Amino acid sequence: MLTAMSNEAEKSKEVTGATGNPGETSSESNKQQVELISRGIKASLEVFEPLSRASIDLFGQALNGFIQVLQKLSTAIASKK
Repeated sequence: MLTAMSNEAEKSKEVTGATGNPGETSSESNKQQVELISRGIKASLEVFEPLSRASIDLFGQALNGFIQVLQKLSTAIASKK
């Protein structure tokens, strides 16, 4: 009989612990949501960072190529004069 009472007391503690304080549960849920969002943003930035670097490098190379073409054109025009 003592065992049955202690089992009931344990079950009661588990239910109370599971439901807990509604404010505390809500606060924990909010913390988890904020953490999930911040992890998602961080992961997104980690994906786009190499792409942005590659885009900047590509733009720089294209600009250098364009400048070289302009220099060759101006040299060709200047040599004809």
